[in-house]
Amino acid sequence: MSNLTLEDIAKQAGVSRSTVSRVVNDHPNVREEVRKRVKEVIRLTGYQPHAAARTLASQRSWMLGLVLPRSVSSFFADPYFPRLTQGIAQTCNQYNYTLGLFLISTKEDEETIFPRVSRKGLLDGILLQSDQLGDQLTEQVIQSHIPLVIIGRPFYNKDVSYIDVDNINGAFTAVSHLIRLGYQRIATITGVPTRTVSIDRKEGYIKALSERGRNIDESLIVEGDFTEAGGYYAMQKLMPHKPDAVFAASDIMAIGAMRAVREAGLRVPEDIAFVGFDDLPLATLPEPRLTTIRQPVYQFGVKAVEILLDLIENGIEPPRRIIMDTELIIRNSCGASRKK
Repeated sequence: MSNLTLEDIAKQAGVSRSTVSRVVNDHPNVREEVRKRVKEVIRLTGYQPHAAARTLASQRSWMLGLVLPRSVSSFFADPYFPRLTQGIAQTCNQYNYTLGLFLISTKEDEETIFPRVSRKGLLDGILLQSDQLGDQLTEQVIQSHIPLVIIGRPFYNKDVSYIDVDNINGAFTAVSHLIRLGYQRIATITGVPTRTVSIDRKEGYIKALSERGRNIDESLIVEGDFTEAGGYYAMQKLMPHKPDAVFAASDIMAIGAMRAVREAGLRVPEDIAFVGFDDLPLATLPEPRLTTIRQPVYQFGVKAVEILLDLIENGIEPPRRIIMDTELIIRNSCGASRKK
């Protein structure tokens, strides 16, 4: 029986490994009936927790940090981040962890937040949204050796755990759909060029056109910033070049772009068709409803926490890398129903 592990106890008790760890270390946030069941399995099996592991666990704060490079206003204006945070927070609750939120809007914030999040004993692990070129905070956290999961593919991903969705394939699927529908001048509104999500979705756009023998027209590629206003102004730049379809790298930019089209006296999808990316609730609000690439935002947050807990429980080596699938959701804005 001396070779029993936490996983063995968890399986026999019908609970998670983390729950067994909390019981062993007398953490208060465990339901009493669950605590009794786990202790009974421990008693019957004669399980003896490793002394060093118990010492480590007893030093935990049972708190995780979520660090987002967003100002407070843009955090709540962009529906992606509240949905992501909901998945993260509810999973923290499930595993009896407290979640701390750190929003970065300036260089000064970045300089002051790192000493706080890296303070010994404050956080057991960190979730960091970091797909920005030149992000110094990411490197600082990596060097601190705190368990870390980066949300979004980082520019430099050596020896770091991260989770992302398949942005290249998602964009490829979106543009391929527009090509199959017969559109000839397919434009894209990208995100800011210093973010990997923007780079990957632009790459998927180019790949779809190239594989079907289409020329890449630089006049049909306009930069946005993942805001509704950014999509609106990008569309105003595109319209003189007469696109007949647009792939926007986010739903919220697609909404802004469609508003610009309507204000110009044009119709969606009759004059210009649209596909977005995200499939957030706002995609079903405009008329016509938005065809888009669905990414599992809530589940993305859940999985990010589970990976981080794995790092905390089992060590940060080797790095874990998870890429989640996307799905094309066809609605009215692409004109598919008109072309059948």
